[in-house]
Amino acid sequence: MANNIIGGCIRTPCPDAFLQQCGPHDTRGDNKYGRVYKDAGEKSKRYKIFKDNVARIESFNKAMDKSYKLSINEFADLTNEEFRASRNRFKAHICSTEATSFKYEHVTAVPSTVDWRKKGAVTPIKDQGQCGSCWAFSAVAAMEGITQLSTGKLISLSEQELVDCDTSGEDQGCNGGLMDDAFKFIEQNHGLTTEANYPYAGTDGTCNNKKAAHPAAKINGYEDVPANNEKALQKAVAHLAISTSTSTGAAEVSVAISTSPPSG
Repeated sequence: MANNIIGGCIRTPCPDAFLQQCGPHDTRGDNKYGRVYKDAGEKSKRYKIFKDNVARIESFNKAMDKSYKLSINEFADLTNEEFRASRNRFKAHICSTEATSFKYEHVTAVPSTVDWRKKGAVTPIKDQGQCGSCWAFSAVAAMEGITQLSTGKLISLSEQELVDCDTSGEDQGCNGGLMDDAFKFIEQNHGLTTEANYPYAGTDGTCNNKKAAHPAAKINGYEDVPANNEKALQKAVAHLAISTSTSTGAAEVSVAISTSPPSG
């Protein structure tokens, strides 16, 4: 068992000529993404939203100054407002302006780029589905990363355990939560089990204490990166995987710092 601390598939958009073949109106598209509309009016509305989104995607991807591309997925028939309401359930809290300790405060040498995927510290892409559990995925990804960096073993850990079992405070499963509170839960409950043992369901469920009783990795604590401080964020990212949430208005950053050596 690891004992540590803790701190997106690109698809080419359908061109206009093929909207009918890959859009929500096409039966194959409905089956692929499980889309079922209540009536013809709703289907027409969704198709218009889909076309508008495709136009925006194509316009964005034609720009040559972007470091990434956008693609069509199962959310292409939703407006931005609808998507945020259903998926982005991070419960932002006001960051404290009080001075706190930061492990990497005095670090001076920071690399220009860091890619933890190349270090083997990132699991394959996961999908939270229609559940507002972004907070759990963010916390778990950071824990998976620090566990690999400490032990050399990349273990896919259970987001569903957090969704089902971490419900006594701000964290409320598919209704949102905080990464900090997730870290507190993991620390207090002596770790987190594997995804294989407690697989993701994408819905709120009853805590399975039998499965949760077999943790695969532990943490001893976490700390927040100083707010509104890009240099501090660079220092943290250079040393370990971090947990973040990002919105159009602000970002919350939490980072797990290992305070004791890993144990078996």
